[in-house]
Amino acid sequence: MASPAPSAGFFPESGFVSRETWDRLRLYADLVRKWQPSINLISPKTLPELWDRHVLDSLQLFRLRPDPLTWIDMGSGAGFPGLVTAICLQDLGGGWVHLVESNNKKASFLRQVIVKTGARASVHALRMETMPGALTGIDAISARALASLSDLLDYAAPFAAENPALEMWFHKGLDYPGEVRSARDHWCFDLIEHQSLARDGSAILQLSKLSKRN
Repeated sequence: MASPAPSAGFFPESGFVSRETWDRLRLYADLVRKWQPSINLISPKTLPELWDRHVLDSLQLFRLRPDPLTWIDMGSGAGFPGLVTAICLQDLGGGWVHLVESNNKKASFLRQVIVKTGARASVHALRMETMPGALTGIDAISARALASLSDLLDYAAPFAAENPALEMWFHKGLDYPGEVRSARDHWCFDLIEHQSLARDGSAILQLSKLSKRN
C-alpha cells in the first residue's frame, strides 16, 4: 500500500518543502512498510498510522529548524526524526545528519533509504556512549522515543562542552513535564516547548545552554 499524499491540514503553511521532497518522504514510508515484516522497525500497532504518527510527526522538526545544520540523530531506529530531516536537507543543498544506530539490521535499512532517496546523511553503528570523539563539529542533536530526558542530556553533554551553542531537539510524549522537572534536578538548560501538531499533549523540546548543576 503506497503512502498517502501529504495532509494539508497537518501543516497549515504550504511549500515549506518541495514536491520532490514530499515524493522522497513517501518513498521512505513505502520502504518502511517493505522492510517491516523482516525487521521490527516500528511498533506494529502504529504501522497503519505510519504517515501521520511517524513521518509527519518527525517533519515538524525541520519545520521548526529549516537550516543547513550538522546533526546527530541519537538511536535512529527506523530513522525518525533524523532521516526525515536528512531528506529535507536536500532542498537546502547543505547540512548533514549523522544517524547513530547500534543495531546492524536497522543500520542496513537506514543505508538503503539513503541510497534510494539521496538523503544528506551517513550511518554510524555506534553506541551512544562512544559518540564523543567519533563525531565532531555538531550543531544540533535530535532524538525521538529513545530515553528519558535526563539520559538524553547525559549523552549530549560532551557535545555541549565542545560547542556551547549546541541545540538539542527531543520529541516527547504526554509525560514530558515530569521528565523536564526530573532533568532540572541535575542539569541547567534553556527550554522552549513546541506543542506537537501531530499528537495533542506531546511536544518537541528545544534545549540549549546545557550545563551540569552543581
